[in-house]
Amino acid sequence: MSAGVREIAEAAKRASRSLASLDEAKRDRALESMASALERAAKELFNANQHDVQSASSRNPDETLPASALSRLRLTEGKLHEMIDQVRSVAALPDPLNRKLDAIELDEGLNLEKISVPLGVLAVIFEARPDAVTQIASLAIKSGNAVILKPGREIEQTANAIIDALRSALASESIPEDAISLVLGRESVTDLLAMHDLIDMVIPRGSKSLVEYVQANSRIPVLGHSEGICHIYVDRAADPQLALRLIDDAKLDYPAACNAVETVLVHREIAHDFLPQLLSRMRKRGVIVHGDEQVRAANSEVQAVADWHREYGEPELAIAIVDSLDAAIEHIHKHGSAHTELIVTQDEAAAEKFLHDVDAAGVFHNASTRFADGFRYGFGAEVGISTSKLHARGPVGLEGLTTYKYVLRGHGQIAGDYRGANARAFTHRREGSQ
Repeated sequence: MSAGVREIAEAAKRASRSLASLDEAKRDRALESMASALERAAKELFNANQHDVQSASSRNPDETLPASALSRLRLTEGKLHEMIDQVRSVAALPDPLNRKLDAIELDEGLNLEKISVPLGVLAVIFEARPDAVTQIASLAIKSGNAVILKPGREIEQTANAIIDALRSALASESIPEDAISLVLGRESVTDLLAMHDLIDMVIPRGSKSLVEYVQANSRIPVLGHSEGICHIYVDRAADPQLALRLIDDAKLDYPAACNAVETVLVHREIAHDFLPQLLSRMRKRGVIVHGDEQVRAANSEVQAVADWHREYGEPELAIAIVDSLDAAIEHIHKHGSAHTELIVTQDEAAAEKFLHDVDAAGVFHNASTRFADGFRYGFGAEVGISTSKLHARGPVGLEGLTTYKYVLRGHGQIAGDYRGANARAFTHRREGSQ
């Protein structure tokens, strides 16, 4: 194990304890300083990113990044402004710490409280996403957590420049710089995943292979999702124009996003009229369409589906004809990744059945899958999207970076007082109850 990585993690643990003791105003001032530091460092950030993009574009053919990854890697003025706005939006959120989640009087003068607290130290392993750095760092500081970031080599220069700006902002507020740290090199991943004594949660953001590697090689809790296989089911009672508009947005607004649609399911009763409209629209927009036998029979340009459980991440779309709402739900459960699923319908009963029966982190009715995002949910930003059912699910914002502890206040009570013939009785009265 690298002594350097170990030292960084130990420093992060110390910094996390300092952060946990800071009041909300101090953490919010730090976030404003971070946003201002990013504004001042814009030139350095663009220069570093240009170096990363040029390096990624000039790799050997077998190492070339796909267009979707290059798109995520590139830092534009618009993306930087959005990153800065997200830092400030996190500062404006309610404090997630020291909230009283529950309160129970065990007996007169013996009171138990459940209080929200930070997780501690986060390790985030991510690929070509400049905005991942600022989203995660801002959420970490607001929630009182230290964070260690491990970027992919394609974004090392950009990540280093961003981290330098953020650490300088922390120092200006007399907050330990080690609350935000950077480690580089593939071997550091192995080191981080072994540090269950120092790191409280690992968050992988990237390819399916990255997430699965992290999940298989660490005893530390892992938050994340390996795939975003999102579906849109166009019900027999769907408004065709609304369906086309939603599919357009869900596929083409940002094809590389994990909340982009990958498969459209069309009810058989409307397929004769709706399918030609959908195929024509996708062709005009340059989308490569894959389909089942019925879809291919309707259009010779449609390609066969090699794998229904595939995240394209590109302007590509799979289409299937289904016999019923139940068949659509069955297809989603068989081939989906429990990320985000959408029904398009004017039938409220069908919509409610879909929303109730589909098991996924997000289930939508007549709204684009692209809304599955922490910023759009009002979380300020997100550290990632979880398809797990434990701890956090869906876009993970501040609440997902906290845990809780029980605080008991008494006046000398002992457990033995509540046993035996003359035992005292517990009241177990919740705060607010009579």
